[in-house]
Amino acid sequence: MPDDPGQEPVRIPVTDVFDLHSVPSADLKPVVEEYLLEANRLGFKALRIVHGRGIGTRRAIVRAILERTTFVAGFRDAPPEAGGWGATLVTLH
Repeated sequence: MPDDPGQEPVRIPVTDVFDLHSVPSADLKPVVEEYLLEANRLGFKALRIVHGRGIGTRRAIVRAILERTTFVAGFRDAPPEAGGWGATLVTLH
């Protein structure tokens, strides 16, 4: 049992779309890494990660993770109707 029950992990259903707006910046890297591992384990081949437009910091963090993830085949900006440069489409092997 954890020391602080308020720090229990939050279970998030894994789908092909992951909206990062509610993820605190300090947790972004490990949350995205875990999401990718789980999406890959579940057999997803195409994902959309919504990071928002802002000044591009979250987009850069997400894309740095994608670049070094071995099972990511490629990624690109989403089309305008799916978030444009505020979202990244990801293809997994």
